[in-house]
Amino acid sequence: MSEKQAFLDAWGRESATTLKVLRAFPEGKTELKPHPSSRSAKELAWTFVFEGIGGSQAAQGEFKFPPPGMPPAMPSNWPGMIGEVEKAFKVMSDRVRQANEQQLNTTVKFATGPRQMSDLRRLDVLWYMLNDQIHHRGQFSVYLRMAGGKVPAIYGPSADEKWS
Repeated sequence: MSEKQAFLDAWGRESATTLKVLRAFPEGKTELKPHPSSRSAKELAWTFVFEGIGGSQAAQGEFKFPPPGMPPAMPSNWPGMIGEVEKAFKVMSDRVRQANEQQLNTTVKFATGPRQMSDLRRLDVLWYMLNDQIHHRGQFSVYLRMAGGKVPAIYGPSADEKWS
């Protein structure tokens, strides 16, 4: 299996799980902030849109943060948020599918520190975006529990979604 296909398989699997966690979140609790310095639940969920857009840039173009045209208006309701995340995840996977292996092994400028951009291989940026999605999903699962939602199984059973 190629690295591109391995990435696409992992991206599809992890994105589906992230969407499952987002769909479990109580719509009326999107302003929840576990700490004054934390982002609200809706702001944290918006991060997934940036990852999809940023990853799609890394796959086939120049990475810019924030991406051109971003941020679009944040949706006013939770179903709209989930729809934007789904759309960004699909754009990302479509762009990776369209890119060939040679292109994915070229470099792109990517943020590697405060006010620092470095040349990174496009596939490494894509794996970074995937890992960042997983990281933020972990954060979001804590928000979900605090909001009184039921945490779905992620890498195994949860207290709310048992496998037995």
